[in-house]
Amino acid sequence: MFSGFVRKARVALLIGVWLLSGCAGVRLVDTQVNSFAPQAIAAGASYQFARLPSQMADPVNQEKLEKLAEQALAKVGLRRQNNAPLRVQVSAVQRQEHAMNQDGVGIGWGLGWVFGHGAISMGNEGTLFPGLDARPTYWRQVSLIMRNASGAVVFESHASHEGIWSDGEVVLAAMLDAALQGFPTPPAGVRQVNIEIPR
Repeated sequence: MFSGFVRKARVALLIGVWLLSGCAGVRLVDTQVNSFAPQAIAAGASYQFARLPSQMADPVNQEKLEKLAEQALAKVGLRRQNNAPLRVQVSAVQRQEHAMNQDGVGIGWGLGWVFGHGAISMGNEGTLFPGLDARPTYWRQVSLIMRNASGAVVFESHASHEGIWSDGEVVLAAMLDAALQGFPTPPAGVRQVNIEIPR
């Protein structure tokens, strides 16, 4: 009985090492982006953030989002400044869902290893890691709208992504970079923008 426990512990340790080795490197945030630029924006223009009433009701989270947006906007040459004529409104929506993992193929039929659909089992001794086949997914969307002093929209961009990464701020930062790709004259139509971020 003790030897069976040791064997299970060794197997679990080997699988853990294998899973951790797959977590090194970078991960891809594949974002669907749709941008519009009806008017030109001068290079190096300054801006200030504008908030909707609903965003004013949640200043802590809105401030975090605006900090991420400020970093992305700096990469395209825009700078934040009080009382600037260009006004930027940034918003984000996040939703978590739980779904059974349908990837993979079951192998073993209860006679040996079963590895697939997120489940890992050995013989008839049950699943080694219960719940591994039910993983959460996260759907996110960010929007950037820029208006000039008269209130006319001069730039609009929306980016959406669905994935398994739970660290929302890191993913949102990558999505904001994607939303600004090609600024100030982005390509027309919906496109996929891939941004690599550290694991």
